[in-house]
Amino acid sequence: MRVAVIQHDIDWCDREATFARVTPAIATAAAGGARLALLTEMFSTGFAVGADIAESVDGPSSTFLREAARRHGMWVAGTCPEIPNDAGDDRRPQNVFVLAAPDGTCHRYAKIHPFTYAGEDRHFRGGDAWVTVDVEGLRCSLFVCYDLRFANEFWALAPDTDVYLIPANWPAGRRHHWRSLLVARAIENQAYVVGANRVGSGEGLDYSGDSAIIDPLGETLVSAASTETVMFADLDPATVREVRERFPFQRDRRML
Repeated sequence: MRVAVIQHDIDWCDREATFARVTPAIATAAAGGARLALLTEMFSTGFAVGADIAESVDGPSSTFLREAARRHGMWVAGTCPEIPNDAGDDRRPQNVFVLAAPDGTCHRYAKIHPFTYAGEDRHFRGGDAWVTVDVEGLRCSLFVCYDLRFANEFWALAPDTDVYLIPANWPAGRRHHWRSLLVARAIENQAYVVGANRVGSGEGLDYSGDSAIIDPLGETLVSAASTETVMFADLDPATVREVRERFPFQRDRRML
């Protein structure tokens, strides 16, 4: 299956401007034969901790993803700041990975690990459940940005995962960590890793992009530098099976 990563800048806290920015990129992904297009973390607003950006479930950002998926007959994903329907008195949103299917159905994963270093936990509630979705025969496990640092959770999902999808707002100052961890998660779990990171700047931070698609042996299939771009790679679950059969390392894994 062909997957596209849309590496893009974000118009800070301006959804409509960002929707206009990424709409042509989604069309480019569709025209290039992609069946799934991955945008970045907080794709419509930026990682605006403390700003009034919360949306209801099926708010403007996820509605944009759903409509784009229907329009192009493909899967489209990114993360959105959504207040759960059962939030009660806690009005903090969750950082929700929304994966919209061609028929408009949306699958949701709430980021389990808020980025406490930047105070995300004070403004966003964490999720508590992993999510894996079968996307046209490709088993996709959903994670978000900071989750990338927690290898044990990737390990737990590895037996039922062909590809990990990871949208991010990972700052340029720690770009070496981003690039290294993407490769590490692929090698450890013998699975594809698709990382979509933003470019540009916001709230005094610069973002270098460095989006990449890594294969189950840790080889980079395609990567980007610090410009807005759309990049493609063809992912095959048979490759995952073949690598795991040839190198059956996961049999020796001990979850202590």
